[in-house]
Amino acid sequence: MRPATPHILVHLCSAEDWRAARRRGHLQPPSLGSVGFIHLSTPQQVHLPANRLFADRTDLVLVHIAAERLDAPLRWEPGVPGDPAGMLFPHLYGTVPVDAVVDVTAYRPGPDGRFTPLQP
Repeated sequence: MRPATPHILVHLCSAEDWRAARRRGHLQPPSLGSVGFIHLSTPQQVHLPANRLFADRTDLVLVHIAAERLDAPLRWEPGVPGDPAGMLFPHLYGTVPVDAVVDVTAYRPGPDGRFTPLQP
């Protein structure tokens, strides 16, 4: 069963990638070309891919996206083995328009290099 789409979704990227997206007018990470979609997360699950892919990185930002402003197909699909059973992640099959971004915040790991869940 597909979860209800929350108002805000998030995407992890480097601060430099975000600056480049602002210049282009849209966020288009390499995953769009390599796997065909952009990996998004809910705020409650973003620590999972952050720890898997970006442990110890201190140059990351969370791009907060208003889901209703997206104009490409959004599909809820399984993550990778090791993610909680039955958990689905939002995958965007197109670019993120800069106009859909409502906030950008730093996302830093703790002293152990691991990211913690975001507080609601």
